[in-house]
Amino acid sequence: MDDAKQSMHERFWELRKDWKLTLEQLEKQTGISKSALGSYEAEGTKDISHWAVVRLAEFYGVTTDYLLGLSVMKNHPNADLNDLRLSDEMIELLKSGRINNRLLCELAAHGDFRRFMLDLEIYVDRIASMHIRNNNTALKTERKVLMERAGLDDNDLNMRTLELVQIDEDDYFAHVIFEDLRPIIRDIREAHKSDATTADADTESPAEKAVRQLEAALNCEGSKEEKIVRALLSQLEIDYDSLTKEEFVTLIGILNKSEHMKKHISRRGKVPAPQRRKRKKR
Repeated sequence: MDDAKQSMHERFWELRKDWKLTLEQLEKQTGISKSALGSYEAEGTKDISHWAVVRLAEFYGVTTDYLLGLSVMKNHPNADLNDLRLSDEMIELLKSGRINNRLLCELAAHGDFRRFMLDLEIYVDRIASMHIRNNNTALKTERKVLMERAGLDDNDLNMRTLELVQIDEDDYFAHVIFEDLRPIIRDIREAHKSDATTADADTESPAEKAVRQLEAALNCEGSKEEKIVRALLSQLEIDYDSLTKEEFVTLIGILNKSEHMKKHISRRGKVPAPQRRKRKKR
């Protein structure tokens, strides 16, 4: 996701989509013509009246600066920085552009973020540390006493159980905090899957495409030579069936110079003609 301020036409389009409105529906609710609304969403648009900006800002409940892409704040244009209780270091970081502020805001605004912060606070302030240490100490002591009295070794089932139920505080909270973050980052990722800057997860990767083409070539009917040629040509986006007999023979002759290919090429010096699909008579 891009942290840069959105342009005016992007804001107009995004707000309408967030409200799940068609241009016709927005026209009815704002009194602004559908053609004008459509032009506002077009890239490079500059022809928009002051009245239209104010009307749309009022309708969406956002500031005019936000609507025009001049601010990232929808509803708090005059917020007091002191009310945010930010440290000087945090303010400098947010102003620096070194991090994605928009992503940080979405992270903090997520409904499950409070749980993440609570668990982080419990870990940082060592609120659960005493209970974990008490539990571990009791288990260690019980294990030691039982081993001495009964002459048990480390590989005894019960002794091993008493060892495994002891909690490593760092590992435990690392798991808890990650599980807190998992649904948050998953939801944010899902929300931005249609963004222009988001890669298409369904797009076939170059490696996947190469494997698919290779498997298709090797599964085709024909001699080893034909399959080798099919596989090589598929990587070059060349249609094997478009080869003439002469081109096929020439290509096999070239491949025969490779030490890696010689074990697949006919040792008798004869090159089989490529099999061709029968063309339908017109």
